[in-house]
Amino acid sequence: MERLPVHLDALADRARDYVEAANSANTRRAYASDWKHFAAWCRRQHLNALPPEPQVVGLYITACASGAVTGDKKPNSVSTIERRLSSLAWNFAQRGQPLDRKDRHIATVLAGIRNTHAKPPVQKEAILPEDLLIMLETLDRGSLRGLRDRAMLLLGFAGGLRRSEIVGLDVGRDQTNDSSGWIEIFDKGMLVTLRGKTGWREVEIGRGASDATCPVVSMQTWLKLARIGHGPLFRRVTGQGKAVGAERLKDQEVARLVKRAVLAAGVRGDLSEGERGQKFSGHSLRAGLASSAEVDERYVQKQLGHASAEMTRRYQRRRDRFLVNLTKASGL
Repeated sequence: MERLPVHLDALADRARDYVEAANSANTRRAYASDWKHFAAWCRRQHLNALPPEPQVVGLYITACASGAVTGDKKPNSVSTIERRLSSLAWNFAQRGQPLDRKDRHIATVLAGIRNTHAKPPVQKEAILPEDLLIMLETLDRGSLRGLRDRAMLLLGFAGGLRRSEIVGLDVGRDQTNDSSGWIEIFDKGMLVTLRGKTGWREVEIGRGASDATCPVVSMQTWLKLARIGHGPLFRRVTGQGKAVGAERLKDQEVARLVKRAVLAAGVRGDLSEGERGQKFSGHSLRAGLASSAEVDERYVQKQLGHASAEMTRRYQRRRDRFLVNLTKASGL
């Protein structure tokens, strides 16, 4: 491509900003990591990563499924291979060289991998209300870190939020460039406006029956004592727990918090520490709300931001699966 006229430089910079905004930071990191993985495999096989050759990509995903990629500890799962393929397609497209994923060297190989290796999804265990109450008691109410962690757990559970949505929130609207939304606190509850996977949505979080377990009270306490009035909502606590930094937390911190609190509270004490670390994650908060909120399924679907009721049901670890009995309804 020829060099753009100088007077279009500002527009080009803005276009690059929009390209970045099209995908989350986590997605961009995954795309970059997968491209690096593919390029390294090509070098070892003395193959060219560019231009996109369906036969080369087909051999690559075969190697991923077979555990024949140097550096991988075990064969990649089907979901990982599908993600790597999507990453490659995106990277090739950004270079102006689209990949034909319908080519038989890719499509047929991928179909065979799915048929051979696909397994039912392994779901994270839900954190139920009785679990959450014990987890909250393990946090230090007298420290800023404890107050922050308490607000994060309660917000994540009551809002049914993804971990990236939790840490991406700002105190108010249009305060930072990397924000995924903001909060507003009212007399009756808290409104969370989010830019999620399915677009913008509003999440209503009502006040709890007790101040001790109310997500709104917990949030107000954290903001007041941490002296946060602008910018990222959840930040790193520094200086031996006595100061609050300026930068927002990474989304991995939510998963680490959940795992720590689960272990400290003795949730699923029948399992080993390693097993509990595998079964619980940030998604356990979303699954907990979906599994325990005894309201019409449509409200749970809206709260979690799911495009379909089927996706919401995947999060419901305990529900009456036969509440709607089409057999009897049909007259049998």
